[in-house]
Amino acid sequence: MFTGIIEGLGTITGVRRAGESKVITVNAGFNLSGSKIGDSIAVNGACLTAVSIDGPIFSVDASPETLLVSTLDRVGVGDRINIERALRLSDRLDGHLVSGHVDGQGKIVSKKDLGRTLVVRIDVPEILLRHMIKKGSVAVDGISLTINELDRSGFSVAVIPHTAKVTTIGLKKPGDTVNLETDIIGKYIERFLLYGKDSKKEPSSRRIDMEFLAGTGFL
Repeated sequence: MFTGIIEGLGTITGVRRAGESKVITVNAGFNLSGSKIGDSIAVNGACLTAVSIDGPIFSVDASPETLLVSTLDRVGVGDRINIERALRLSDRLDGHLVSGHVDGQGKIVSKKDLGRTLVVRIDVPEILLRHMIKKGSVAVDGISLTINELDRSGFSVAVIPHTAKVTTIGLKKPGDTVNLETDIIGKYIERFLLYGKDSKKEPSSRRIDMEFLAGTGFL
């Protein structure tokens, strides 16, 4: 589990194929003291397992599924990436609950500099929009952000100067793709509503609307 508060802006120093997987080596840019082999580290929002650690340098395995759903299949040496180590129960939860399981990808279509705020517009597949709400949380390349505007094709977020400086969002440009993870709470609520009280029942294809909520006793 993660918070979406990025610890460091790392640099990829090596990428090699290992069958259908990839081994990605990263210079985190800070000492990974306290971390050990087997720990979870989020790389651009994707939860990966450290297979080697040497000071600020670590390597992770990216499985075929991770490469399929995330942007990690296209990274190369020299690329900058967001790094966050797993949340400890004693830590403050400054962002929001992030699982590190990327739901899909979005495309940055515009960036507007409003002085102290950078407004970024991201278009996303319709299937991801169902788990997004205005003023809700979303992880963009692992960064915890708040959805300011939402429509049928995507959403926009406001990025403060500090976030733009210490994460990859300040380096991205229109046309770039980003990893997205929607709010985990919304996914569970949808599943509970679709399954109802029968855990063995297949989920209904019916849309969740006011009529559905009233008929199932939620209104």
